[in-house]
Amino acid sequence: MMFNTKRFLVTGGAGFIGTQLIKHLLNKYEDCVILSVDNYFTGLIENHITDPRVTYLACCTTEINQNASTVNFSPDIVFHLGEFSRIVKSFDDIEECHKFNMAGTFQVLLYCRKTNARLVYAASSSKFGNNGEDQHLSPYAWMKAKNIELINNWHHWYGLDFVITYFYNVYGPGQIMSGDYAAVIGRFQQQVIDNQPITVVAPGTQRRDFTNVEDIVRGIVLAAEKGSGDGYLLGTGKNYTLLEIAEAFDHPYMIIPERKGERFSGQAYPSKAEEELGWVAEHNIIEYIKNWKKEFTKP
Repeated sequence: MMFNTKRFLVTGGAGFIGTQLIKHLLNKYEDCVILSVDNYFTGLIENHITDPRVTYLACCTTEINQNASTVNFSPDIVFHLGEFSRIVKSFDDIEECHKFNMAGTFQVLLYCRKTNARLVYAASSSKFGNNGEDQHLSPYAWMKAKNIELINNWHHWYGLDFVITYFYNVYGPGQIMSGDYAAVIGRFQQQVIDNQPITVVAPGTQRRDFTNVEDIVRGIVLAAEKGSGDGYLLGTGKNYTLLEIAEAFDHPYMIIPERKGERFSGQAYPSKAEEELGWVAEHNIIEYIKNWKKEFTKP
């Protein structure tokens, strides 16, 4: 299946993954038209792509039905990436997590129903940890898991055409590298740049499947083109301990106290992504770190 009219809406389009997704869509579909909807909670105006095919709308997904109509845009595909996406911060910012992840996604579903758009949802791999029990570890993980139930039910209630992809620890160009919303790889890189010790959350033996953003956006688009329903896991299938990642930077590190809500292990397993889409990750986190270090230490 290929897109016919190629009218895409990307929530979170000024964020890390959303920006890379828009670039990928622009390169793949010359005649596409894209609307980004972003509240700039973590998205940046500096991420805007100067291209007449892209329009940026500053609004929260909770207001998508009021605001998207002002630009006279009716999408064929809604790529829904614009949610709260940090486990530890969701304990402190539970109201914002609920607003973006539950109230916002509910409004996106209403919007898809109104426009008859196909939904491509960015789910969290935290749902699968510890035989499914990890979905209860944090407000973030629980709300993301509840959204999966809602989307599947929406399909039965209202005939929603949807596909659900699951992300595993995304890293790469454009990632957040400092502050409360920085992920592991970006934070480690910034600490190396600042000549500060890398901070490894105790115990350091927790394992993560790190997936390059280029692989992620390629998987998202393949799922949008060819996928159907739930179950598209986008991960490398290989995980590393945080200590192994820190040691790959060949830089001093220190152990910091354990954080609430941390998963002990995450690893993608063969899914519909490989079986139906032929998708496999092409990048390796250790090679990425080696190449980055090589560039960083150039005279």
